[in-house]
Amino acid sequence: MGDRLLRELRDGVLLLTWNRPERKNAFDDDAWRAFHEALDEARVAPQVAVVVVTGAGGDFSAGVDLNSFRAAGPGRDDPFRAAGPGRDAPADGVAEHPFGRCMEALCAFDKPLVAAARGVAVGFGATFLFHCDVVYVGESLRMRLPFVSLGLVPEAAASFLLPATIGARRAAELLFTAEWVDAERAQELGIATRALPDDLLLPAALEKAREIARWPVSALQATKQTLLRGREAGVRAALETEALLMAKLAGSPENVEAVVAFLEKRAPDFARFRG
Repeated sequence: MGDRLLRELRDGVLLLTWNRPERKNAFDDDAWRAFHEALDEARVAPQVAVVVVTGAGGDFSAGVDLNSFRAAGPGRDDPFRAAGPGRDAPADGVAEHPFGRCMEALCAFDKPLVAAARGVAVGFGATFLFHCDVVYVGESLRMRLPFVSLGLVPEAAASFLLPATIGARRAAELLFTAEWVDAERAQELGIATRALPDDLLLPAALEKAREIARWPVSALQATKQTLLRGREAGVRAALETEALLMAKLAGSPENVEAVVAFLEKRAPDFARFRG
């Protein structure tokens, strides 16, 4: 599990690097566990003032590793079924899934969070950005919210955080079309704080993180808590709704068709499910 996530702490800045470049840093169970453990530890570590997250190789993250369905089969130990419902959920196995535990840690993380994203940012690789306080993207960014194309709904409270970030109509367009977003448009929409050449991306993100880390950790953490409190109710409601609808749609004929089509490297055929 250790090689799924690289950690480097320097001058109060913890750099976390998702480390499955051969899979475009897609998440399997071990990657979810490694990430939520790192966030939980960083949250209480007095020497950590700021966390920067990036991806190894040329990509940020392709989200859930759909290749894991080869072994489990769609609907079995399905991470999509664990897309919520938050830390107050009953222990019914949903929040206990590594994805659910990761969402608990992310929503509770009360220190500045900086993203340095380039290349592919799909699914959680995209929705994670909405939880970040500062988002720098590289010129190679290709971001996508693919949920409708998988026969599913958004996760990670994206149904609340994306409209809150870019406005309801722009968010609806991205969610309903599952279209690709490049670095220029991500900045134009307000998803990205800055767009930079790929080779300058991580140095710029680390420089900004070091600028933030000069201040007292207690003040940074308290300030982040005020930001979290203002959106807490909306995030919690979104996670609960997403979880209910995700559980309803995960394993549906349309979802199975989407996953099988992905594994077979063909376009899905949803027309046969209409009427």
